[in-house]
Amino acid sequence: MTELLSPDPSGIARAAGLLADGALVAFPTETVYGLGGDARSDRAVARIYEAKGRPSFNPLIVHLPDLIAVDKIAHVGPKAWMLAQAFWPGPLTLVLPLREDAGISPLVTAGLPTVAVRVPAHPLAQKLLRTFAGPLAAPSANPSGRVSPTRADHVLDGLSGRIAAVLDGGPCAVGLESTIVLADPEPVILRPGGLPAEALEAALGEPLATGGDAGKPTSPGQLASHYAPEAAVRLEALEAREGELLVGFGGVKGRLSLSTTGDVVEAAARLFQILRDADQLAGPGGRIAFAPVPERGLGRAINDRLRRAAAPRP
Repeated sequence: MTELLSPDPSGIARAAGLLADGALVAFPTETVYGLGGDARSDRAVARIYEAKGRPSFNPLIVHLPDLIAVDKIAHVGPKAWMLAQAFWPGPLTLVLPLREDAGISPLVTAGLPTVAVRVPAHPLAQKLLRTFAGPLAAPSANPSGRVSPTRADHVLDGLSGRIAAVLDGGPCAVGLESTIVLADPEPVILRPGGLPAEALEAALGEPLATGGDAGKPTSPGQLASHYAPEAAVRLEALEAREGELLVGFGGVKGRLSLSTTGDVVEAAARLFQILRDADQLAGPGGRIAFAPVPERGLGRAINDRLRRAAAPRP
C-alpha cells in the first residue's frame, strides 16, 4: 500500500526516512507533484524509471534546497548564476555541467555530461529536502507520458501501490512544470514552463532561443508525445465536431473551460486538472478539442503541453 503522509513534522520525517532507505516518495512543489528518489542511488533512480514506465534515455531533474547545494554537484556559469539569483527558489530548472565528484547516479543524467537542477519554492518541498539532506531526483509523479499530477489524489490515481508514499501538500499553485533553460554560453529554453520567457529575457537583458530534440532529449520534458490523456486531442478548435468534448478558453465556450475570462495564469493552474476531467468525461475512445490559447507569457507553456498531448503516441 502507498502511504498518504500528512504535511507535519512526523509526515516529513517519515518521508525522509523512506527516501533514505531507497524508497520512492511523491511530494508537492509549486509546479506539480514530483516523484522523489535519492539521486545518489542507482537502485532508487532505477525504481523511478520502473514506477513511471519512463524511457531510460530521458534524464531527470535533481531537486536541491538552495544554490549552495547546487554548486556542489554542478558548475554554475555566469548567466546561470544570474537566473538562479533572480528566480530561485521557483519554477526554473537549469541544465548545468556536472561536476566529476558530484556523486549523482548516471541514471539521473541518462549518460549526459550535464545535470538538470532546480530549487523548489514550495515550503513542504523545502522542509523535505532539508530533512533528507541530499539531492532528490524527481520527475513528475505520474506514469510516463500521462497527465502531470497537481494534487495528492492525482498521484495515487496513477502510482498507488507502485511507490512507498505521498506527502500531501494540497493542490499545486503554478500547475505547470518548471521552465528548463540551458543558460551558458548562449541561453536556450529547452522546455517552456511555469516561468515565462519574458521574465527570463528581462533578467538576462537578452533574448532566449528555443531548442531541443524530442528524439534525443538533453533535458527532461522534451519527448514529443507527453502529458497525454487516453482520449485523442485536437487543438485550435473554435467549436466541437461530432463526438468531441470541447474545452473552451475566453470567448470560446465549451463543456469545460481552461479560463472563461481568457486568463492564461488561471489556465496554466487548471490545465492538468482539466485534461483529467475532460479525459474522464470523454470516456473510452473519446476525443477532446481545445480552444486556441494565445502564444504569449504562460500561454507558450500551455500550448507546448497541449501540442505534446496531441502528438502521435509512441
